[in-house]
Amino acid sequence: MDNATGERAGYRRSAGSPRGEARRLELLAKITDDVAENGLVDFSLRRAARAAGTTHKVLLYHFEGAEDLLRQVVFSLRERRIGNALTAVADAPATLTDRVRAAWESLRDEESELRRVLDQAMGLAMYDPGRYAALGRGASRQYLPTLLSFCPSHWPEQRKFEVASMILATLRGFLVDLLTSDDGSGAEAGFEALLRAVEREEAAP
Repeated sequence: MDNATGERAGYRRSAGSPRGEARRLELLAKITDDVAENGLVDFSLRRAARAAGTTHKVLLYHFEGAEDLLRQVVFSLRERRIGNALTAVADAPATLTDRVRAAWESLRDEESELRRVLDQAMGLAMYDPGRYAALGRGASRQYLPTLLSFCPSHWPEQRKFEVASMILATLRGFLVDLLTSDDGSGAEAGFEALLRAVEREEAAP
């Protein structure tokens, strides 16, 4: 991956300009599509520039560097995952248990490329936290609001946070199991146990 710290000297950011922001989003969408298809291995500003049909200097005008660009790409891919889950949940009954089931089915059946890239991002955060910690920290902050919204509206905020955090951590573990096991039977069995725990939470006063 390029170290853009020195390269970006002399380039100004496009933030604040509507035209510049529109161009940034256009570039980001093209690069995100490339990463979704080809993964994070050998990601660099120059590879991103080729995917976007521009130069790495243009990217440095719109982004702070390779790591900033990577963070925004991963954020965009997580937004795709959240959007897919919300679409699935929209047709589910209003109970937390049914919403969690629908979200899990969306995660379980999502395109393998998307899951692979997001797993790679978490791997980078664990392998080199000094450089990529934001990729790991950002995941919980990005996913939790959706899970909080699934919880019954009358629950106290602390209870919502506790239950949503339990669901998030458990589902992320199941996704790792799906990635590393042959048939996914362990994840499915564990998920049924999670649903029973969620049902007990919903039934509690």
